[in-house]
Amino acid sequence: MTIKTIAAAASAVLLGGLSAQAADYEFRLAHVTSDKEPLQQAMERFADQVEARTDGAVSIDIFPNATLGTNPEVFEQVRAGAPIITISDPGYLSDFVPDFGVLGGPYLMEDPRDFTKIVESDLYAGLSDKLRAEAGIELLALNWLFGSRHMLSDVAISNPDDIAGMTFRTPPNIMWVETFNAMGARPTQLAWSEVYSGLSAGVVDGAEAPLPSIFGAKLHETKSTISLTGHFKGFTGLMMNADVFAGLPADIQTVMAEEAVAAGVFMTDLMLNSEEEWIAKLEAEGITFNRDVDVAAFQAVTADVYTKFPDWSDGLYDQVRSILDN
Repeated sequence: MTIKTIAAAASAVLLGGLSAQAADYEFRLAHVTSDKEPLQQAMERFADQVEARTDGAVSIDIFPNATLGTNPEVFEQVRAGAPIITISDPGYLSDFVPDFGVLGGPYLMEDPRDFTKIVESDLYAGLSDKLRAEAGIELLALNWLFGSRHMLSDVAISNPDDIAGMTFRTPPNIMWVETFNAMGARPTQLAWSEVYSGLSAGVVDGAEAPLPSIFGAKLHETKSTISLTGHFKGFTGLMMNADVFAGLPADIQTVMAEEAVAAGVFMTDLMLNSEEEWIAKLEAEGITFNRDVDVAAFQAVTADVYTKFPDWSDGLYDQVRSILDN
């Protein structure tokens, strides 16, 4: 079933005859970002649709702003079997199935909608099966466009020469580290909750994130310029404990999986249609935008990043390119 088909099914009339209508399945849905971001809207849609289609048999409460802990803390709760759903990205998933890492690489695609080709591929299905079997994680969806990531600093960054030697915040993710090394920067790993203070105190010269995340975390209060480098087009999605998911009635499993994908379609549309709106919001707060970015130069210096992961399967990047380019 394609994403388009699932999205259509998820918008249909309420599912009748669920076997667990009398049951009460309660889940917490956790994330570390602001409740003012598009991610929160997508999560609200997911929770509302699941509750509606199960006639209240499933209840999902959302906990933003790291109220249930940092990402690593929440991930550990999930793996321990807690009734928690959370977001994950290829970087975290690659800790368990290394091949997931390729999906978070620099300049992987020009049009984010092409990522649909990946999540509907046999490659993705195989990776998800392996994740379930080897890590005990059920990946409900990975088609949530978190956004194109851009660079925030006090200077305009138009080409790799401009970032050379600058200290840039990265998450604890080897793909980010390799990418910023390739650009000539000095990557420094900080938790998301520490980025504002790190920028304010000069621990790092710059940071990078989607525009809604920069706005939501108020990072624009610390630096003056955003350069529209779009070096990562980040996708995320929902995951939960595989045994917990397997313990649900089959019809509820279907609803949760379908609605996770449908919420990803919703969020992707939301992100693609709102970038100029976020630019206007940030400009109103005093941010200067640099649109004069030599993307080809950044692509050239980061192309070698895809050769830095010996744990990937042979020919993985070429396989992904074949999927995306056809």
